[in-house]
Amino acid sequence: MVLFLGNVLLALVWVALTGRFSGGNLLLGFGVGFVALLALRRRGEAPDYFDKLPQALSFLAFYLRELVLANLRVAQVVIHPRPRILPGVVAIPLDVRSDAEITLLANLITLTPGTLSLDVSSDRKVLYVHGMDIPDREEFRRSVKDGFERRVIELLR
Repeated sequence: MVLFLGNVLLALVWVALTGRFSGGNLLLGFGVGFVALLALRRRGEAPDYFDKLPQALSFLAFYLRELVLANLRVAQVVIHPRPRILPGVVAIPLDVRSDAEITLLANLITLTPGTLSLDVSSDRKVLYVHGMDIPDREEFRRSVKDGFERRVIELLR
């Protein structure tokens, strides 16, 4: 966390030195700060920050891609004059264990159009998800486990 805050501080210093406050310049300053911190770290020391930031960016890119695809699927259903949808509730066994992991997974699913996290079992081993169109429950379950859940575990552990 200290390295992240240092990186943000370096980005703000970059913006102050260049005299241009914009999102792109702040992002550029963040990147320059990241490279500077990476270059200044001690040999043999590999803080989680340098591993997690690229993972977080990869996770963000994955989620944005999924968000766009889900929006397109929902738009296709809405525009179709006679949509043939198969809504349903699917029980997804969880490999995530902590409250933070379960909450992040459930929120990512809910924020994706066409899906809604309904409940977590009392033993926290199953997440119930409603899907607007689920022609194949096993494929839906597999896509959540191999997509969102796997990436949440990689990011938070």
